[in-house]
Amino acid sequence: MSADSSRRRIPSPGRLGLLDDRAREWLDYLGLTGDDEVPVLWALSRAPDPDLALGALVRLRESLAEVSHARSATGPGGPDSGVAALDATLRDDPQVRARLLALLGSSSALGDHLVAEPSRWTLLRESLPTREDVLADMLGAVDATPETPVDDAPEPSQTEDLRTAGTYRAGVTGGAAVNVLRSAYRDHIALLAAHDLASTVEADEPALEFGEVGRRLADLADAALTAALAVAVTTVYPDSPMPARLAVVAMGKGGARELNYISDVDVIFVAEPADARTTRVAGEMMRIGSMAFFEVDAALRPEGKAGELIRTLDSHVAYYKRWAKTWEFQALLKARPMTGDLALARAYHDAVNPMVWTASERDDFVHDVRAMRRRVEENVPEVLRDRELKLGRGGLRDVEFAVQLLQMVHGRTDDALRVTSTVDALGALRAGGYIAREDGAELVSAYEFLRLLEHRLQLQRYKRTHLLPEDGDEEAYRWLARAADIRPEMPRSATEVLLRSLVDVRRRVRRLHSKLFYRPLLDSIASYDAEALSLSPEAMERQLGALGFGSPRNALGHLRALAGQNNRRGRIQALLLPTFMEWLADTPDPDAGLLAYRRLCEEHEEVTWFLRTLRDDSIVARRLVQVLGTSAFVAELLMRNPEVIPDLTDGAEGPLLMAAQVSDIASALTASAARHRTPEKVIAAARSLRRAELARIGCADVLRMISVPDVGRRLTAVWKAVLEAALASVVRDMMPDDGVQPARLAYIGLGRLGGNELSYGSDADVLIVCDPADGVPEEDALKWATLVAERVGKLLSSPSSDPPLDLDTDLRPEGRNGALVRTLSSFRAYYSTWAETWELQALLRASFAAGDPHLGLDFLHMIDEFRYPADGVPPKAVQEIRRMKARIDSERLPRGADPATHTKLGRGGLGDVEWCAQLLTMQHAGHEPGLHTTSTLEALDAA
Repeated sequence: MSADSSRRRIPSPGRLGLLDDRAREWLDYLGLTGDDEVPVLWALSRAPDPDLALGALVRLRESLAEVSHARSATGPGGPDSGVAALDATLRDDPQVRARLLALLGSSSALGDHLVAEPSRWTLLRESLPTREDVLADMLGAVDATPETPVDDAPEPSQTEDLRTAGTYRAGVTGGAAVNVLRSAYRDHIALLAAHDLASTVEADEPALEFGEVGRRLADLADAALTAALAVAVTTVYPDSPMPARLAVVAMGKGGARELNYISDVDVIFVAEPADARTTRVAGEMMRIGSMAFFEVDAALRPEGKAGELIRTLDSHVAYYKRWAKTWEFQALLKARPMTGDLALARAYHDAVNPMVWTASERDDFVHDVRAMRRRVEENVPEVLRDRELKLGRGGLRDVEFAVQLLQMVHGRTDDALRVTSTVDALGALRAGGYIAREDGAELVSAYEFLRLLEHRLQLQRYKRTHLLPEDGDEEAYRWLARAADIRPEMPRSATEVLLRSLVDVRRRVRRLHSKLFYRPLLDSIASYDAEALSLSPEAMERQLGALGFGSPRNALGHLRALAGQNNRRGRIQALLLPTFMEWLADTPDPDAGLLAYRRLCEEHEEVTWFLRTLRDDSIVARRLVQVLGTSAFVAELLMRNPEVIPDLTDGAEGPLLMAAQVSDIASALTASAARHRTPEKVIAAARSLRRAELARIGCADVLRMISVPDVGRRLTAVWKAVLEAALASVVRDMMPDDGVQPARLAYIGLGRLGGNELSYGSDADVLIVCDPADGVPEEDALKWATLVAERVGKLLSSPSSDPPLDLDTDLRPEGRNGALVRTLSSFRAYYSTWAETWELQALLRASFAAGDPHLGLDFLHMIDEFRYPADGVPPKAVQEIRRMKARIDSERLPRGADPATHTKLGRGGLGDVEWCAQLLTMQHAGHEPGLHTTSTLEALDAA
């Protein structure tokens, strides 16, 4: 093969993504110019920053070459660490090659670390060490030995093999100790990062899980501070054993074992005794650790930076019992015995940890945690908030604060929530039913994604940062996408995928944070007395009686049935019921409400969204409880129409129950029913839809979301829509074979139906008018129309478990003896000749209800002269109306009913109001157009 042909097979620097002008020269220097090196070149191209990786590789090779000239090849790494070994590894070992190139292309600082002592590159051949191996290595770096234990102290944890945390004594101190510790620590960081990043270069390399990286970093921090403590002990007590016990407790991410690559490590010290010299040991440990590894921060101790650096166990306990603020208990959530005197550290944890789980009972606990989150967010400069991965909107703190608040509120009674890791806590919250599985999975995914980006940003220059690159810095975002192993999704580049993912993830985190962190249910749960959850049956009955339950024993039985299940549903019920009981106590009938709730839960046990909705949306929960404890009628409607329950929440423009307009409700019901073929199926569908609408209206009514007139209008609209659907289906089914409808029909509403003032149990009074089609004899038209009307009435009144749908036609001319259907001219003749005063009075409420609207309008125009007489009604008619009213009051009042309390027919009841309005209308509508209305309230306003 010719040289030109071979060169064409070797990718150019441009194809490899190398932009540095020196790339060709560097490739030649490294000998990456032949066919055998093509896999190396393509691996280099997959490094997060190929130019950075190539430049670091050149410097590493140069450094190795210098070392080989300065001393024999048997240096610290032996003959396998030189230039030849590096070249061979790049060419023949894809695993180590991936680790090396990924590390060099991701972190300039760790690249510098390898170059400074070039034989270190061979570390990348190793597998990840165990926790014990890391501890032994860090202690071995300063020639540590176990410290002599204090007299009468528990058996020490330190061991001769240096593989357990404890109190040791270093053989190396001063600047030398800092240097060897820094070097050993960076070696472990480089090895972990190389394993963590390798899959970005070679897809076959196993990717480390986020949780494993955090745990290994925490283990390394434990080992590092154990070694720093050993140096501090020797520094302060060079010639004698340390006479005090000193425990180091990890806090924050270190305590939770979810550390970042670059992070402050928060600690608290416990000492026995807490004297000046022991304080010096603690301070020296912090100084050495901060110089060699990371910032060691003890600001979470009692009284913060103003407080004593070390305290005795009793002093710690006294402080937390009397003085600690809410945020300090939140911080203790992450506390973990770390190193030093581990027996003392465990005693500290055992003493203060129970206080974490009672902190939510403090006054304003939930408010304090929320206020702290707001302060943290407000302290971020506005110009940086969109770049802040940790503290900004939709960032890591949103997840952490929400999780910690839920843990502390619910962890009082559920030990499974008493974990330190954010991801573990999310798993426990999901398993316990405290958050939806989907919400928990979303938060875990989002949290791990944001932490991954945080890790990559910190590794780049080995600096503590949580800031995303500035907007428009395409090069920085391209590097971040590659370092995070984000692949292109055509037609979007990896950078575009990253940016879109960031927007989506942060939006989801913010939404879920708001949903969980500001869940009003938390306030009630936090304030609920935890002891009440474990009361004896007798005590529970007394408490239920005090809450207003008329039958405490029955109520207790319902509670046991609901929360006694040993499954997810039972756990969610146990979470909800304490608050629900207090809410029910404020309703008119708590006993009926609790029974209805139990029936609702049992009836819809397999409806997965039901309990989840109540748990996640406290607006729905509170409103449902209010409805169930107020109206048995509406509760029964909800039993059969549970799909209405989610509509108890609020939308962007207010309650979802009120989202639809009256006209929209009617149109939707009519259209839905019309999709069925037979009248029977249409009526069944219309009944079901009406039942759901009645449930919505009833809920809105109980919750006082709508006025009484609006309730009437909505109930009337639903009834008219059902009637319209029924009439249309029967007309369609009874259409003659020639397809010509013999007559037009119109239903005219009377009474409360006509006045748009129906109540839940009102009759539906109607008149039925028809108009024969051209060429159809009136007799035939009336016969067909009557058959249609009879069938409509029969279908609507057929037996059903739904609220009744009876049509009342008794107000037609001649009452039950008269024709069911009349023509327009027949109605005119009757009203002009035979109608009695009460029949004309009934026309005051007449309005179009269903059928042909033009015919309906013609009817209404026709009757105006009878119901709105130009000269009013004569005195005789007024007397007749008054006699009729008196007779109705006496004859229709149910036997035994008290006239003083009957709302319709009693003294001062609805009947009095309606008859008064109607008499005024008949007397004055002839000259007062404002009285031309079917509405009682509008007539009274006009009068």
